[in-house]
Order: sequence, then structure tokens, then C-alpha cells
Amino acid sequence: MKPIPVIILNGFLGAGKTTLLKSLLVQAHKSQMSVSVIVNDMSELDVDGVLVANTEIVSSAHNNFVSITADSISSLSGIEKLHNALNHLLEHGQPELILIETSGSSHPLPLVKYLRDHRRVYLKAFLSLVDTVMLNDDYGGGTKLIPLFQEQLRNGSRSVENLLAEQIMFCNNLLLTKNDRLPFYVVADVAKAIHPLNPHVTVTAVPWGNLQLDELLAMPDYDFHRVALLIDELQEVIRTEQTETPTENKKIVWRVVEDDRPFHPQRLWETYHRFMGMGVYRSKGFFWLPGRDDLALLWNQAAGSITLEFISYWKAGVLEHADNKLTREERSALRQQVEKVSGRFGDRHCRLTVIGEASEIDDFLLALQLCFLTEDEITGWQNGATFPDPWPQKVSRLA
Repeated sequence: MKPIPVIILNGFLGAGKTTLLKSLLVQAHKSQMSVSVIVNDMSELDVDGVLVANTEIVSSAHNNFVSITADSISSLSGIEKLHNALNHLLEHGQPELILIETSGSSHPLPLVKYLRDHRRVYLKAFLSLVDTVMLNDDYGGGTKLIPLFQEQLRNGSRSVENLLAEQIMFCNNLLLTKNDRLPFYVVADVAKAIHPLNPHVTVTAVPWGNLQLDELLAMPDYDFHRVALLIDELQEVIRTEQTETPTENKKIVWRVVEDDRPFHPQRLWETYHRFMGMGVYRSKGFFWLPGRDDLALLWNQAAGSITLEFISYWKAGVLEHADNKLTREERSALRQQVEKVSGRFGDRHCRLTVIGEASEIDDFLLALQLCFLTEDEITGWQNGATFPDPWPQKVSRLA
């Protein structure tokens, strides 16, 4: 039986992997290509899995979607879970393509080694996504990354810079994301600064996941010989990292914030501007605001930038609107669904994952907790009080 091609989407936290995955998934669906997906999230709060499942193209019910949570897919346990996930997908069908989205902390080496020896699938493309805005803001337009990486090598230590550099070194296609937020000459300078890490690959600027699937599939297959020496040099170091327990590996940690109360819009705005720095690499999840209590919003922060996306409507919020244009039967069905949810405000809730350096994220978590409405504010809101809301009000739809 002919092996099935696999495309891996790798890259640091917040680089845009899920956006690209959804774009490739939609393209495959339009071309009637059968595709299966594996998504990995280092947190137990499976935000990316929910976003992919919302496309309704793949789902666990159809046995073409597997989500691996609370683990890195490149750890020893993560590789085992990947093996089981691939077996599950292959036992329930023969997709024409398998897409794998890694967590932001995943190292390429264990994945490349595992797929090199696999008999039923083969590695078509290993894409490394790099956040151009983050490199420009935090690494001097990319010029500081290689010197910091070299310094870590000289000192025999490892940090985030090692992971960023090695994700680039293992790829066969390097993608610069969020380039639409910067002038062209800045993007070009970032590309020049990091290209020496992997001079044999093509560097492509990709705004909003705008990469053509047919062009990817036309590329030469991944060349394992090119990274053979790199694997030999790094495998002992990475094996040590794989066997570290979460308490020993203090480089990147995650926490979950859960509450059914809405955020105070002004306090959330001020907290974001006060805490978004290099120590808080990523935060993402679903939340709601008073004054927009029918909107399910996606909080999507990477380094110093954030986007808010409208995902769907909260059922409880829709029911509270007199002009919701629902029939009596539709209102009754919706009310029954809301009553099955144990939340204080129906199905409305705030659930966010925060990822970063252990020494940095605790203060941010405390500040987030203080952003929720107090009991007095909740009473006031229920009696018609409003709150300052500096967040953008207009909704833009992307084609």
C-alpha cells in the first residue's frame, strides 16, 4: 500500500500554525482531497483543537481528527501518543494527506526521526513558521537570534533561542508569518538575518495562512540526509530534554485560567498593555465581556501582539435578546441546551491558557484574575450598568 504524505506545521508559540492549518484544510476540502489532522497543544485546554473542529471538515466522530493535549508531541510520551494517533487514523481510513500541527514548544528532531522510519506514512514537508513581528521586536529584526544561539552553544546551555533556531534548521520550507503588519523592507531584513541558519530552504512570507496546498504537494519530499549530521549532534541533548519532568524543565510552562464571570473591558485592556513582554510568550482562549454578552470571543496573544476574534454566539446571550428572531420552538430548544450547562451565566465562560517562563507568568495570572467583574460590578451590570470598553468595536471578515 502506498505510504501517505504527512505535512508538519512547526513553529514557536503564536507563530500562526492554526491559521495556516485551517487554510490548508479548507483548500483540501474544496479540492475534494480526503485529509486527516492531528493537533497538539501543550496545555490541557484544547483551544486549537476546538478551532479546527469548528471548521466541520474533520472531527473525532469521523475518525479523521485527533487532538493530543497537556503534552509536547516531541516528548517521549508525546511521540508515543503521536504513534497511537497515526495508527488510529490509518485504521479508520486511508486519507490522501495527513496534517500535523505541533505545540509551540515542540522540537523537530524527535518528529523527524520518528517519521524517517515509519512504513505507512512519509514526511512530505516540514514547515517552520516564524513570527516576523516577534523576531523584529524581540530580536532586533532577527539579527540577534543567531548570536544568542551561538552564545548558548558556547556556554553549553539551552534556552528559547535554541528552540527557535533549531526549528528553522530542520525545516524544508521556512515561512515568515504576520508579515502584513510590517513594511516590506523589514520583512526582507528579517529573512536575510535568519536565512543563514538554513540557507538551502526557500523563505516565504505568508499573511493569514495564505499558502497554496498544491504548491506544497509539488515540492520535493523531505530530505532526511540533509539533517543527518544535525540529528547526530543534537540527539543526546534532546533526549535529555525529553526525559525531564515538567518541574525540571522550567524553560516553558503553562497555566489555565477558568472563570464563568466576564472580564472588565478596561481592566483587561490595561493588564494586556502592562504585562505583554518576552516572559509571557502566548495566551489564548475564549472569553466574554459585559456589553457584548452574546459574543463568544477568542483571545489570541503572541509576545507583544494580540488579536480578538468573534467565534460564535453564546446561547445564553442570544436568549436574553428580545430581537433574536427565534421561533418559540427554537427558543425552547436553545433554553434546554443552556440549562444543561452548569455555569452561572449559562454557557458563557472565560477559559484561557497562558504559556511562558515560570518566573514571569505568575504576576500576569494574578492580574488576569483581578480583571474579572467583582460581585458588586456583576450586580450593577445586571441592573443596567455599563463599563468603559476600549477594545475595537468593528468586526472585519476575512475571505
